[in-house]
Amino acid sequence: MNKNYIEFKKQRDFGLLLSDTFGFIRNEFKPFLKTILTISGPALVLFLVAMSTYTYYAGDILSFDVYGGTDFGFNNLGFLLLAALAYMVSMVIALIFVSSSALHYIKSYIKNSGEVNVQEIKHNVSKTFWGYLGLGFLKYLTLFVAMLLCFFPVLYVMVPMFIVFSIYVFEGRRGASSSYSYGYDLINEDFWLSIGTIIVLFILIYVLSMVFSVPAAIYTYLKTGILSGEIDPESLNTFQDPVYILINVISNLFSILLNLVLIVASAFLYFHLNEKRNFTGTYQRISNIGQIEE
Repeated sequence: MNKNYIEFKKQRDFGLLLSDTFGFIRNEFKPFLKTILTISGPALVLFLVAMSTYTYYAGDILSFDVYGGTDFGFNNLGFLLLAALAYMVSMVIALIFVSSSALHYIKSYIKNSGEVNVQEIKHNVSKTFWGYLGLGFLKYLTLFVAMLLCFFPVLYVMVPMFIVFSIYVFEGRRGASSSYSYGYDLINEDFWLSIGTIIVLFILIYVLSMVFSVPAAIYTYLKTGILSGEIDPESLNTFQDPVYILINVISNLFSILLNLVLIVASAFLYFHLNEKRNFTGTYQRISNIGQIEE
């Protein structure tokens, strides 16, 4: 067993949920990130290329000409729509691979008592791709409808939606629809702790995401002369600037990887709720003690 092994299958209070989330990422940082990038690398590259293409042509739609006024680049509108579609599809695929890789890493980590089998993780990520996609559609459709209704429905549905992917991965016998419905049932074990943890984590991730977006904002202000108060119309085509696109790519990559904190936290929260209901980890530890004594 890994000497720094963190037990997932146990109940936790608010403080332990947060500290063990960051503790796991700290202990497993190199193999965890390496495994995710190895499996998700092609999807991430595809997403970043599609995003760069979309950003460039979106900047071309509204271009500024010092002598000719404003030029609306509708000649490229068709290509822009294709770029936007490629951007959205590649983003969905990248997020699926990153999230699924992270959760299957944790599943292998638990199964092998702190060790991981990368080939097994790759196989499971591929095997569950379509179920993950369908469950993701249900998840974000639910959140979208809840936002249309009111603020409070969002607060309620965000808890089961936070753990549905963990249910799907860690309870292999459940399909996408079963995992979706079971999430509403499981959150009744400790709803208020769950929602408090989720809100704190979302605030933390939002603040860190804003930090990553600062370089792009500063570069834009400097390039356009906003900070000096002297705006140069020729520099307003920032979206087509290679430096801006590069900074934006790096910022988006860090934002995606930053979401790993939420994914790991969802696993810890799932096991906390599952342990309160089923005592799976407790029974397993008692069984292991019996085997040692024999």
